[in-house]
Amino acid sequence: MSEANPVSERPSRVSEAPAPVAWRTNAALFVATIASVFFTGFTQDRAFGKAMEAAGGGLRGLTATLSSREAISHGAQFTAALLTILVAHELGHYVMARIHKVDASLPYFIPMPLLSPFGTMGAVIRMRGVIPTRRALLDIGASGPLAGLAFALPMYAWGVAHSQIVVAGAPDSISLGESIMLRTLDRFMAPPVPAGMDIELSPVAFAAWAGMFVTMINLLPVGQLDGGHVAYALFGPKQDRYAQIVHRAMLAFFFLGLGSWIARDLAADRGLSRIGQHVGNSLFWLVWFEMLAVLGALASRGNERATPAPGTLTIRTRAFATLGLVFLAGYGREHSSKGVWLAWFGGLAILLAMEVKGGALRKNTLLDHPPTGAAPLDRGRTAIAIVTLVLFVALFMPTPMSM
Repeated sequence: MSEANPVSERPSRVSEAPAPVAWRTNAALFVATIASVFFTGFTQDRAFGKAMEAAGGGLRGLTATLSSREAISHGAQFTAALLTILVAHELGHYVMARIHKVDASLPYFIPMPLLSPFGTMGAVIRMRGVIPTRRALLDIGASGPLAGLAFALPMYAWGVAHSQIVVAGAPDSISLGESIMLRTLDRFMAPPVPAGMDIELSPVAFAAWAGMFVTMINLLPVGQLDGGHVAYALFGPKQDRYAQIVHRAMLAFFFLGLGSWIARDLAADRGLSRIGQHVGNSLFWLVWFEMLAVLGALASRGNERATPAPGTLTIRTRAFATLGLVFLAGYGREHSSKGVWLAWFGGLAILLAMEVKGGALRKNTLLDHPPTGAAPLDRGRTAIAIVTLVLFVALFMPTPMSM
């Protein structure tokens, strides 16, 4: 899932004054996103309720079959809470861009029913003007995550305090990722959880969890994500080297996560019977490693699709290879066999070999940040930049979702 995240295009000119604000397309997409998020929240509650009834109890997330009225209420709460967080995030960027006279569009929200667990991929803002100083870059980059968290943190605290305790350990249940921030909030606000029980997040708490997850992704200090803007404002051109390290660390997280799941099964004499489940639980970081390479290629080499350099891994090849691995992993989870997983790991090896030869695993400029003014940040903004990056660490989820 993505954000959910405002990735700016490479700036091409300085804006003398803000352009007239176009809003009709933005409004239509926002209304569609409201419908998509509500539909997702409503259908998830109904589906969980039916599964609970069929199983006779014990499904994390619901303790009884929800009536239509309850499902509508839960869907509305989830929609209102999640969109409040996302709107605050996007308006933080937009307002700061206008204050610094950077030509920025209103947010384009992205509805995604069925494919996204939240019903949306967040929103993007197009910034067509040059960001003139590192001070402006920090203000624009940090304002979105900080504004979103100003709503997400109290919403989660309230929502988890009003969550229910249910029987844990149901088959096919989904465990949500944990972070330092979430554990801290749970410690002070969540109800006591007896042995063998678990917390059923309320719709508001789940929406706030989703908002913090989206903020974590946005704050990755890579490329032109929000965290990339903040880190470049803080470190200057050295950030381009740091971004490559962070980007490759995502691939390391994929292999470490997969290896740890498999090692636990082998230690418990389970063999490789759950390889599909473990690949699915670890796949997030592999997908984001490739997605950020695609976003970097779109931002920094917009003509790659038309005239790719010899030996360069193209956007289309990278996207098709990644989607192929995702779909094959999904198929293998339901129809596991040696042939499927030999094909999957063979495809992964080929993709990584292409990344080494002509992609993100060789020296490249995919994730370089567009240059801005050389003047360093003042003390106050330096502190804000450091706090924002520390928040990324506090929000980081090694495994965002697992089965």
